[in-house]
Amino acid sequence: MSATRYAYLGPEGTFTEVALRTLPEAATRELVPVVSVPAALDAVRSGAAAAALVPIENSVEGGITATLDELTTGEPLMIYREVLLSITFALLVRPGTKLSDIKSVTAHPAAQPQVRKWMAAHLPDAVWESAASNADGARLVQEGRYDAAFAGEFAAATYGLEPLVTEIHDAANAQTRFVLVGRPARPAAPTGADKTSVVIWLGEDHPGALLELLQEFTVRGVNLMLIQSRPTGAGIGNYCFAVDAEGHIADRRVGEALMGLKRICPKVRFLGSYPRAGVAPEDVPPLRAGTSDAEFTDAADWLTRNLDGRG
Repeated sequence: MSATRYAYLGPEGTFTEVALRTLPEAATRELVPVVSVPAALDAVRSGAAAAALVPIENSVEGGITATLDELTTGEPLMIYREVLLSITFALLVRPGTKLSDIKSVTAHPAAQPQVRKWMAAHLPDAVWESAASNADGARLVQEGRYDAAFAGEFAAATYGLEPLVTEIHDAANAQTRFVLVGRPARPAAPTGADKTSVVIWLGEDHPGALLELLQEFTVRGVNLMLIQSRPTGAGIGNYCFAVDAEGHIADRRVGEALMGLKRICPKVRFLGSYPRAGVAPEDVPPLRAGTSDAEFTDAADWLTRNLDGRG
């Protein structure tokens, strides 16, 4: 395995590359662009890269299904870090292109919901075509295959383009969440401001089946930050659920919730416990009464004393 190589959704000039370079360890790694999210994660599985940074969620459109599906299936991988990046687009064109010249535009599919209103107002007749990434869209404009691309303004110089319009976004303060993914290993120690990601599969479908899964978190005071259904591929109506929960697997409330899920679900895939981006331990709200590690330990001691007849 190449311990010094990190893969990312390329080519050069993507938001993913920008996000990756915010990690301190990126300065000492070989950063390798690849053509797709599956290719980035497969590089980790094969040992060609020690880790990969990929987008997993944005604040406008929600989960990035390609990433969720890749983490749900195939050889298990684990999330070790997350990065939040504010997103704003520029319309990149070949030098000399005017807005009235633009008949075709391209970008990653996740970009479209973030610029749809702007495009309807300013380029109502332009045809949209999806690209493998926003930077790849810029490359395709450079090659003359499209008239313009929505990408980061920073990508313009890389591809010999000009930012015709900047600061494009339908939703102010839009962000994309990226995750650093590696092969499974022992999670880092809890920081006090952590997140745990799992994928859970429903067993026999019946009224209240999803509620039963959620109650494993609720009764232990574990707050859920994301829950998203994904088809399993086993037929219409068969779903698994990607869940992000506050806390660390080493926290008693989280660990016992996962054990509860393991008892009642046909399959549970642990995707990692890792620090929450942009959240310090002192910013985390106090735990609900009865859900701290000390209170779980006290309850277990009480049970042991009663089993021993000591009351």
